Amino acid sequence: MTDTAEMIHEDALPGEERKLDPKPQWEPRYPGSGRLDGKVALITGADSGIGRAVAALYAREGADIAILYLLEDKDAEDTKRIVEAEGRRAITIKADVGSKKMCDRAVEQVIETFGRLDILVNNAGEQHPDKDIRDITEEQLTRTFQTNIFGMFYMVQAALPHLGEGAAIVNCTSITGYQGASELLDYSSTKGAITAFTRSLSENLVGKGIRVNAVAPGPIWTPLNPCGGASPEKLETFGENTPMGRPGQPNEVAPAFLFLACQDASYMSGQVLHPNGGTVVNG
Repeated sequence: MTDTAEMIHEDALPGEERKLDPKPQWEPRYPGSGRLDGKVALITGADSGIGRAVAALYAREGADIAILYLLEDKDAEDTKRIVEAEGRRAITIKADVGSKKMCDRAVEQVIETFGRLDILVNNAGEQHPDKDIRDITEEQLTRTFQTNIFGMFYMVQAALPHLGEGAAIVNCTSITGYQGASELLDYSSTKGAITAFTRSLSENLVGKGIRVNAVAPGPIWTPLNPCGGASPEKLETFGENTPMGRPGQPNEVAPAFLFLACQDASYMSGQVLHPNGGTVVNG
């Protein structure tokens, strides 16, 4: 399935959730109510962090899950066990969303395994802190855009032939796309692009009965930041500048992804939800 030679691994990213202390909280907070019964969801970056929490919650609500991840095999297997413990089917797909060929293969595997695809969650992303724009290399700039926004185009292109009326696409953008972030110039730029992509794709697909929305988390405790996505100075006070005075947990974000994927949000498309600890942004 995976051409490992094509995989790109920078710094310590994406990082292993099992090595974090304290561990991120991924567990769903309430019993399921069947809101995704019979559905199949493909979630990128589902091995850890927000992606794992979304996979766990979707499974609890009745969905079978395709777990797409970059490199962290053990984390991906942990997520698979979490989904299966909810009584749902799961597969792991090792792939780089920055490769169109791998995205095509990933969707093919989902269809071969489950026979359908109802929900696409574009969650995979990467970030690299730089205080000076001149320190952002051409390779880093290209790679950040390739993963964060090109990958969403590739995944939608691959998934679209299999998405019918009532399907949902949920993209992960960020508060940085609204506020900016002085040490994350390239990352923030991709997140702004994701918001525009979400709105434009919604306009493009709404007539087909496919809803497209996004979630813009604030500072969330996942492997992304402590494993190289934030400077040591930022980590010391991570999340403390929010009105709630703390970082969020993945299971505080996952319900936004559930709402946008299920029929509770049947009259919403082109919108962005903001689980960010109380920061008011223009949305």
